[in-house]
Amino acid sequence: MPDTDGPGYRVFALRYGANPRRRRYENVIHLQPGGCHDAAMPMDFFVWAVVGADRVVLVDTGSGPGTMTARGHDHHRAPRAALADVGLDATEVDDVVTTHLHWDHAGTIGDFPRARLHIQRAELAHATGPAMCSPFLRRPYDRPQLTHWLGALHEGRVVFHDGDGEIAPGVTVHRVGGHTPGMQVVRVATARGNVVLASDAVHYYENLTTENPFPVLVSTIDYIEALKIVARLADGPDHIVPGHDPLVLRRFPPAAPGLDGAVALHLSPAPLPEAAVRA
Repeated sequence: MPDTDGPGYRVFALRYGANPRRRRYENVIHLQPGGCHDAAMPMDFFVWAVVGADRVVLVDTGSGPGTMTARGHDHHRAPRAALADVGLDATEVDDVVTTHLHWDHAGTIGDFPRARLHIQRAELAHATGPAMCSPFLRRPYDRPQLTHWLGALHEGRVVFHDGDGEIAPGVTVHRVGGHTPGMQVVRVATARGNVVLASDAVHYYENLTTENPFPVLVSTIDYIEALKIVARLADGPDHIVPGHDPLVLRRFPPAAPGLDGAVALHLSPAPLPEAAVRA
């Protein structure tokens, strides 16, 4: 695996699926008059690996092929296989941070048998409480995945956070809300500064740069505030990593020569294209 030229964690974005058929109206709330609402706006699906000298932290665990296909997306590889592409074995993962329990972030936990599972108290309460009586609110959750999570809870594998928390020195979680009540982001100390894995607090760069939210959310006000929190936590705009933007794979260097679908976030990215900051 590639190394950094200094202290800090190595961080990798690992794509496990995609949807090239996604349209613009599905990804932003505000659509400009005269704009092409049906324009292509593809979506990538990621997990993120945080690699230190003595531990591996996995941020989110993705989803399996059956769930991906049933929801109309393309499954490329299992998240554990994406880890293998950067030289990591699933059994090496010490901690899993689940940013939230939506279907594309909380599956396959059985592939990481020795990992502690970190979640916000508010997220598990939302995903297993009265809100799930609403078809709209429960649509992004997957019942079999939640069943696996409850099994892990009874096995003593789940670690609850209530706001900010530390996973390891230099790796912290921060509850931001908005997309879900317990949405949390992860800040990682790297050789180039503090990188924020924003997950679905920021689906696309454009959600952030134009304050134009992704349509799936529980609170618009909290979503906008979450964007501000993410910006404060990061050491600059180039240190914010959106959860689903294909630009991530185009901006950051490959994790290894010739490796497709895996990039090194601890290395500096190319400039953000102008199209990603349009109003």
